[in-house]
Parts: sequence; structure tokens; C-alpha cells
Amino acid sequence: MRNSDSRRGPAVEAGPPLPQSTRFFPLFQSKLRAAATLAASGALVLLGGCSSVLLNPKGDIGSQEKHLILVALGLMLLVVIPVIALTLWFAWRYRASNTRATYAPKWAHSTAIEVVVWSIPCVIVLTLGMLIWRTTHSLDPYRPIESQQKPLRVDVVALNWKWLFIYPDYGVASVNQLAIPVDTPVSFRLTAESLMNSFFIPQLGSQVYAMSGMQTKLHLIANEPGVYAGRSAAFSGPGFSDMHFDTLATSRADFDAWIARAKASRVPLTNAAYAHLAQPGEKTPVTLYSSVAPDLFESVVNKYMLDVHGNPICGTGTGAHVFDRTGGSTPANLAAE
Repeated sequence: MRNSDSRRGPAVEAGPPLPQSTRFFPLFQSKLRAAATLAASGALVLLGGCSSVLLNPKGDIGSQEKHLILVALGLMLLVVIPVIALTLWFAWRYRASNTRATYAPKWAHSTAIEVVVWSIPCVIVLTLGMLIWRTTHSLDPYRPIESQQKPLRVDVVALNWKWLFIYPDYGVASVNQLAIPVDTPVSFRLTAESLMNSFFIPQLGSQVYAMSGMQTKLHLIANEPGVYAGRSAAFSGPGFSDMHFDTLATSRADFDAWIARAKASRVPLTNAAYAHLAQPGEKTPVTLYSSVAPDLFESVVNKYMLDVHGNPICGTGTGAHVFDRTGGSTPANLAAE
């Protein structure tokens, strides 16, 4: 009887089993692609609630700051993008399943790589240093804006939690609404009644702190008419989230009409009215004041800067007032008598 095995072909020896990494890598790739897709989708959903007002400037200062941000970002990406690309390339090139990759376990140094790794970042840092030095001076918030138009003066007082704007050239004031004419430089003086705050109109550029007992400055300009959001950029308590205002950038005629509406208001900003306004309050409605108590802004700045006799250490001297708890006020040089 013939053996059935004789009809079979010659035996073929089984090859060695595939490495574990070779079988695992396709599965890893599919999971990596799924994770990347999920991360990208999540990022798009989260970014959908963001707005790009900072990169949509409507004034010369804001435009220069946008240019600075983009240039600095581009210079830094000259390092970031190649590093990310090379990291991914190295991970793929020297994977365990790639037998064609050079295996050099004792490799430790390459002069060419050292030159590239150090020289490029040094050039970028030097370029950024020169760029920041120049723009720090050109975009100094204390530096007046060159223009043929006379600057509009606005005094800003950060209250809890509202913004007070005083127009010393017009004798009017407003709460939580700032009106400015287009193509006219605006010269701000800023202080705070108590808590430190940060004044910021993103589309016009530059944020500056307002601090009690101190005076800071800011110069901005709007080149296009519109309504631009202003806000507090520093946490200052429970009313912080509602401490915002509208900036009305209008033509000169519309600005003059706004000033006329303020003058027609029946509410004067007396010392007593300011003492009441300075009390903490949230979601304060827009209010226009037909007149402002003399030297009100200087009084707010100097209220913590008095000598032993009650006279202001710095500022306008006799123009300063001391506010009491009842809302009354007394000239600082007489308060000690």
C-alpha cells in the first residue's frame, strides 16, 4: 500500500516569525491617525468660540502690534517647525522594523549638527532682540502719536467694577462708554480708585495698568469708525467679568453730537455723585454727566498721597480734594485744619 505522504510535494521550511514590532506598527498607525483626527476636531470645536479681534486691528498702534506678533511668531516657527518635522522623521526613519537604517549605538557627536543646532537659534534670538528693542521704543504707550490733529484728552478712572471717562477739554464724563473721533490721537491718563486694573481695547492696541495713587499714560488712535470692545484685562474681584465698555469711534460730527448729548444730561458728576459712583457695583448702565467736579481726576490720584498736614505730596496741590465717608469733600490743604 502506497503511503499517501508520497503524493505531497517537498516539504517547505517555515520562515522565522515576523517581529512583534512589524505586526504592531500598522495597528499603531491607525490608532495614531484616529487620535490625530479626534484632537484636530476637538481643537476646531474649542477654537470656534474664539474671536480674532486682536488680529483685526482698527488703529495704527494695533496694526503695528499685530505686525510685531506675526513677525515674532514667524521667527520662532523657524525653529519649532523643523524640530517637529525632524522628530517625526527620526521616529519613522529609525523605527525597529526599518532594517535599512544605520545602527550606531556608540555614536555621540557631530560637529555639523552642533553648528546647525546652535547657530540658527542664536541668529533668531539676536533678530528678535533687535526687533523688540526697536518696537519697545516706537510702541511705548507713553509716547505721543504724531499727527496733524490735536489729541483728545481723556482721563480714565477704574472703579469697582466700572470705567469712568472724563473729558477735561469738554467738561463732561461718562461711565462704561468711551467716544472718540476717528483719525484723532487720544491721550489717556489712567488711575484707579482702589483695586489695580488693566485698561485694554484689543482692536486699538496696548493695555496699560491703572493703579490707585498712581497715574499711567496711554496713546491710541482709531483709523476706522466702529464700535470696539473695551475690557478689564486684570482680575479684580466678583464684578470683573462684567467690567467692559464700548468704544464708539465716530466721525468728528458724530463725536461733537455725542458731546452735546452729554452736556444736555441732567446728571452732574459732583464730588458727592462720584463718592456714590465709587461704591462697588456690577453691571452699571451707561451714564453721561453734563459736568465734572474741578480737579476730580487729580483728587483720585492724590487721595493716598498726603503729607502729615493733609496736603498732597505730588500733583496739583490745592486742587486736590479729600473725600469722606458721607460723600462730602474738602480741599486737601484745608482738610487738616
